[in-house]
Amino acid sequence: MKVFLIGYMASGKSTLGKALAQRRALPFVDLDIEIEKAAGASISEIIDSKGELHFRKLESTVLKELLAQYVTAVFAIGGGTPIFYNHMDLLNEQGVTIFLDVPVGELAKRLEGDIVRPLIQNKEDVAEFVAKHIFERRPYYSQAKHRIAGPNISIEEIAAVLN
Repeated sequence: MKVFLIGYMASGKSTLGKALAQRRALPFVDLDIEIEKAAGASISEIIDSKGELHFRKLESTVLKELLAQYVTAVFAIGGGTPIFYNHMDLLNEQGVTIFLDVPVGELAKRLEGDIVRPLIQNKEDVAEFVAKHIFERRPYYSQAKHRIAGPNISIEEIAAVLN
């Protein structure tokens, strides 16, 4: 089984994905880390030097390679991945998609201490930036097979939708 955790940045995809993979004895795949390995550069460096379009093309290529490589795994999918190309359809065809729907205020709080994120320029804009992006991305995220909402999503909640 392939499990895809989707949601906005700082929603807990990587943290919860690692814990779920360990609990289920499955490989864990963080798409952002795999993109950085493939490019030999951080996502920020890729976007700064080659632009977001180049990054999104690379993201799509790496995603498709990983989907072919793994029969079973827990995947943490980048926050913007579902909105580009046909990624949501692809993920839904390949496995179980779970939208980690964390409230905007909680996401902003988590991100305020982490303004090195590639698309956030300064701390003052975080809440507005997050709210705008969530509004734009929600139609894609909502195509997930499952949605778990709350400020502190637990591994138990994710495991429950898989049982």
